[in-house]
Amino acid sequence: MSYIKLGNSDLEVSQICFGAWAIGGWMWGGTDEAAALRAIDAAIDMGVTTIDTAAIYGFGLSEEIVGKAIQGKRDKVQILTKYGLRWDDTQGEFFFATQFNDGTPANIHRFAGRQSIIEECENSLRRLNTDYIDLYQQHWPDKTTPMEESMEALEQLIKQGKVRAAGGSNYDTEEMKWAHAVVPQASNQVAYSMVKRGIEDEIVPYCIANNIGIVVYSPMQRGILSGKIKPGHQFNSGDSRPDTPYYKPENVKRINDFLDKIKPFADGKGVNLAQLVLRWTLQMPGVSTVLAGIRNEEQLKENAVAMEFELSQEEMDTINKQLDKLEILMDLS
Repeated sequence: MSYIKLGNSDLEVSQICFGAWAIGGWMWGGTDEAAALRAIDAAIDMGVTTIDTAAIYGFGLSEEIVGKAIQGKRDKVQILTKYGLRWDDTQGEFFFATQFNDGTPANIHRFAGRQSIIEECENSLRRLNTDYIDLYQQHWPDKTTPMEESMEALEQLIKQGKVRAAGGSNYDTEEMKWAHAVVPQASNQVAYSMVKRGIEDEIVPYCIANNIGIVVYSPMQRGILSGKIKPGHQFNSGDSRPDTPYYKPENVKRINDFLDKIKPFADGKGVNLAQLVLRWTLQMPGVSTVLAGIRNEEQLKENAVAMEFELSQEEMDTINKQLDKLEILMDLS
């Protein structure tokens, strides 16, 4: 495994990061805690020492599972978690309606007031069973709270030793500038994949120019780029992926047609499509670490292979030319 310093911080992370959203079960049709614990244990042994979670993932469940998994190994791992999405408070800005893991209704609010952040940090520390968080990230910007107030809370937590470094998530360039002016931002965690490349326009150049790390989430676009989801795929109850544009039948077909075109590159390296896609993502400009959603040991071992080979510039260029021809239909109502 390769490691990299995150932006200007002294926080070193593995370039493949254990994405712990799915182990919380929420929006993924449930979870298998025993399998998740085994996967995290195996990840640490394999050098995938960076684990990204969030309070909202399973309404605390993901953090709790991570907390159980890292006992006795805290000095070997880097814990990245997030604040700013409340399901137990109505302050701030209404974000969306959802369901708890048991199916009962829940409303999510974006809120990053000073006291709320401090309270969330204490709750996350308790669930994670640790006394510090390596990277604390605002999950989504909160337009009802001045950025200065949110960042001052982070500054306080850093001074107290409860947080090592501050980061953003889903920030645009202006939000990064505001946050960075108060507390140095180690990174910005953003959605990025072969079929969702919007960050290349402004966010990537800004981060490169200001030495801010880019933490990529959803590099597989929640699985569609793995090549395992074909037209007619049946999803578990509670799985929200069929409601997104990328999983509409026409786009599933188009994406699979594209994957067929780049599969020879995977075959030539002796890897599968998911490994090829992760490798491509890692080699794109500005990317520091890539979150690979992992629910079990099989997925872990599969994702780790992405660190064992490289794509030449010619191969990257050819893949990108095929990508330029792929049109994703966003309005399928």
